[in-house]
Amino acid sequence: MKKIIFLDRDGTINVDHKYVFEIEKFEFEKNVVPALQLLRDHNFEFIIVTNQSGIGRGYYTEDDYQKFNGHVVGELKKNGINILKSYFSPFHPEGIGKYKKASHCRKPEPGMLEEAEKDFPIDNSKSWIIGDKWADVKCGKNFGIKSILVLRGKAGADEKHKTDVEYIAEDLLDAAKFIIQYK
Repeated sequence: MKKIIFLDRDGTINVDHKYVFEIEKFEFEKNVVPALQLLRDHNFEFIIVTNQSGIGRGYYTEDDYQKFNGHVVGELKKNGINILKSYFSPFHPEGIGKYKKASHCRKPEPGMLEEAEKDFPIDNSKSWIIGDKWADVKCGKNFGIKSILVLRGKAGADEKHKTDVEYIAEDLLDAAKFIIQYK
């Protein structure tokens, strides 16, 4: 069974420049690499779960998303951090065309985590979700795992999804230190 850290992407791993898809604008959030190296060294593995309403709103394409996400995963790999898989939801109730819909895979719904559970043997009792929005935290709660809100990116600005959380961290390194000491 795998101990998984489910990671939101924009605002948690990389700086969220609002509807991020341009590789030249990529930059890591503060302390991402040492945080993930610390968690890796404590036998955690990583899965990205990210809402991508920019696709649904027509700001960029699924191909643009895949190119940018591939860059993020590649930059992590250069630092010894392997991403098992990335899941994304392009849907949004205010989207356009086929993307205009409420979806069970859009956080705070747990659909992406349920998909990951089909693909990997996950130990939910030892797994976490980390994100910069309350929707990320609520997604973890809806799936039955522990959650951390990081005060980066949106820093919990989506108050409508506010819920219980195990910890509110300054950044990903603060979150990682909390997780490895958590009993």
